[in-house]
Amino acid sequence: MGAVLMAALSLRPVPVCVLSGSAPPLAEHGHDPAAYVEIGSLTKVLTGTALIRMARAGLLGLDDTVEQWLPAVPGSGITLRMLAAHTSGLPRLPPGPTGRDPYAAFDEDALRTVLGRLAEVVVRPPGAQEEYSNLGYAVLGAALVSAAGLPYEDVVREHVLAPLGVDEVTAHPPADRLLGARNLFGRERARWTMDGPILPAGGLWATPRALATVVTELLLERALGEPAPSWQSAGPLLWHNGATRDASAFTGVFPDTGNWVLVHRLGGSSARTDKIGLDRLAAASAAATTAAAKNTSELPEDERT
Repeated sequence: MGAVLMAALSLRPVPVCVLSGSAPPLAEHGHDPAAYVEIGSLTKVLTGTALIRMARAGLLGLDDTVEQWLPAVPGSGITLRMLAAHTSGLPRLPPGPTGRDPYAAFDEDALRTVLGRLAEVVVRPPGAQEEYSNLGYAVLGAALVSAAGLPYEDVVREHVLAPLGVDEVTAHPPADRLLGARNLFGRERARWTMDGPILPAGGLWATPRALATVVTELLLERALGEPAPSWQSAGPLLWHNGATRDASAFTGVFPDTGNWVLVHRLGGSSARTDKIGLDRLAAASAAATTAAAKNTSELPEDERT
């Protein structure tokens, strides 16, 4: 019966939303660019941007150590910059049991325990090599909260969202605008526990239209300055993705051409979500190249370069 149910679930159309600078908005199978959805690790982009903004405001230093802001054992060598750039040496997940809800047990007491034994938790020397870490962003978020004297949501709102004029980003979306994955019988599927200390690593919700504004303002308009070290890069492409139990997102931007995309899906594999985004970027680049070639061919021969 379980195999039959899984097969039936796999045949359900996956709600998808695609926003980009090269095509009209796409929302299929019940998705909605105005609904609040889990954005997973795209939360890190907001956390990292808040760090940079707070540093510019003199509220903290990028090279401040963790123990300057949190009750950690001195001498870890881990700085806020390292946490943001995933070079702190901390592992991907907090230590301890995970199970089907991997962050449920990671509460404030668990965070304090980790801070008290950072030197034992690291999987490589701080600053030596990149190690993508949700735990690292949980620690970074806690440090920002300590430095600002504000809850995490208020930190992000004050230093990132308000300056961008964006308000559809929150940890607690209104129930009547929340959109989650559903099972074969139409009931909402249980979600991972993403509040508490793990919130700065992947717990925010946003509408796709608001998230698209955040992405384009940060990476194309540079409204808040140079991009935070949270962003991943592949040549000229700046990108980030995110995934929770049943939601996945991908965004990618070519700052030099202005080509950008945001994809969000409720269900299916996160790898497929990434591919949709990359394919859309590739198609837009190919179209731009074709158009440029056509325009050049129509120029008088002595004006061609």
